[in-house]
Amino acid sequence: MARTATAQRRRRATMRQRTRDANGGRNSGATAAASHHDAGPYVPHTDDLGELRAAASSCRGCPLHADATQTVFGAGPRTARVVLVGEQPGDREDREGEPFVGPAGTLLRRALDAAGLDESAVYFTNAVKHFKFTVPEGKKRRIHKAPSLREMTACRPWLVAELAAIQPRLVVALGATAGRALLGTPFRLGDHRGTLEPLPGGDAREGEPDMPAAEVLVTVHPSAVLRAPDRDAAYRGLVADLRVVARAVARA
Repeated sequence: MARTATAQRRRRATMRQRTRDANGGRNSGATAAASHHDAGPYVPHTDDLGELRAAASSCRGCPLHADATQTVFGAGPRTARVVLVGEQPGDREDREGEPFVGPAGTLLRRALDAAGLDESAVYFTNAVKHFKFTVPEGKKRRIHKAPSLREMTACRPWLVAELAAIQPRLVVALGATAGRALLGTPFRLGDHRGTLEPLPGGDAREGEPDMPAAEVLVTVHPSAVLRAPDRDAAYRGLVADLRVVARAVARA
C-alpha cells in the first residue's frame, strides 16, 4: 500500500510539472490550475509577503475568483509570533481588500485585547482568499456561503506560503474551516478546541514549502460568537482560548 501511494504521488507530481512546463512556467499554468481547483501554480517561490500578496491578486486557482471583488490576502507583520486563520473574507472584507475589518473582526480585536495579545503583533489571514456568497432571489445583499472542502484545499498553498514566510510560534484556527485547512480531515472543532498541539508539517506537496515548527490552537470563529444565543458566554469562551495562546507566547 505504501509503495502504491508513493507511486501515485510521484505520478501526480510528474503530471503537475508537465502541465507547468507546457504552459511556460509555474505561473502560466493558470488554465490547468483553475480547471483542477489548485492555486499551487500561482504561488511564487518566495518568502516575501509583498510578492505573495501581489501574486495572489491574480490567482485563478478555483472558480471563487469570478464573483469576488478581489483577493483578500493576509495582513500583519512578517515578524508576527501569532497567526490567526479564519475561514474566508466576508462582504466588507471583499470590498475593502483586508481581512477581519467587519463586525467579526471588531469583536476579535476586542477579544485579543482582553486576552493580553497585542493585535499589532498578530498576522490575520483566512484559509480561503475569495468571498463565497449567494444572493437570494429578489435581494441585493450578498449572503456568506461556506467554502467547500475542494475550494479550501485549492487555496491551501497560499496559507502554507504565508506560514512558511512568517514562521510563527503559534497558529490559531478560528472555526472548523481553518481547523481542517491546518489539521486535515476528518475534523471536529470540539475535539481540538482550547488545547495546544503541534502543527502538522509532513504533508508538503511537490514544490511547496514546509510548514513551520509551530503549535496550533483551535477555537470558534468570532462570527459564531455574534450568532450565539448567549453571546456573552460565547465571547468569554473565545477570550479564554486566546489567553492560552497569550500564556504560550509569554513562555516562548
